[in-house]
Parts: sequence; C-alpha cells; structure tokens
Amino acid sequence: MLLQLIYGTLLIIITVIVQALFIGMAVHFLAKAGPWFERPSHSLKLLYTLVGLVLWLVAGLSVSAWLWAGAFLWLDIFNDLESALYFSVVTFTTLGYGDMTLTAQWRILGSLLAVSGLIIVGLNTAFLVEAISRIRSAQLEKV
Repeated sequence: MLLQLIYGTLLIIITVIVQALFIGMAVHFLAKAGPWFERPSHSLKLLYTLVGLVLWLVAGLSVSAWLWAGAFLWLDIFNDLESALYFSVVTFTTLGYGDMTLTAQWRILGSLLAVSGLIIVGLNTAFLVEAISRIRSAQLEKV
C-alpha cells in the first residue's frame, strides 16, 4: 500500500507540474496577444482563443494520461500500451467504465489516478474561466 501511495503521489505531482507548464505557456501567449484582443471582431477572437486554449489544455491532459500509462507499463500492471492508455484515460476522466480493473495490489493507484484527473480538470476549468473573464474585460474596456 505504501508503494502505491508513493508512486501515486509522485505521479500526481508530475501531472500537476505538466499541466502548470501548459497553463503557463497559455498565459504567456495570452499576455503577448493582449492588444490583439482589444481590436474589433471581439466575438470571433474570443471563439478562436477559446478553441485554441481548450485544445492546448487537452494536449496537457493527454501528456498526463500518457505518463500514467507509462507508469502502469513500467510497473508491469498492464501488458500492452493500448490497455494502459485506455485505463489511464478512462480513470483520469473519472468515467470509469469498469471493464478493466486493477488487482488488489494496485487498486489504490487507480484511485489516485482519478484524484489526479480531478485536480487537473479543476485547474483547467479555473484557468479557462479566468482567461475568458480577463479577455472579455479587456475587450469591454475598449468599447
């Protein structure tokens, strides 16, 4: 059990760092694009930016799912990449079909994967809400 907690905690830390890097790069882009947002065609610019941000954040989520899948392979929990990645994505998103489960030896690690997904989705949601709010504020100031 202790081993699962150690591995799970380390993977959560790594996935939070990965997502923080993705969010940090998005913040950098938004800061550079600030004046562009203020010029007319506000709705289209917000739409393009929102689509781009969501796709970028999904890329960060994907990297995290791949990291967990890699850990499952490294720990010899799954025998093939497809199974490890499928389980990672399904559990990371807390969908949890239940068609694949971990043995009793590793099931706490699966729970920690779900916790990791909740944390990352929460971070992404908070970031998107704040980004949209700031973009709209900047646009409205110039109207």
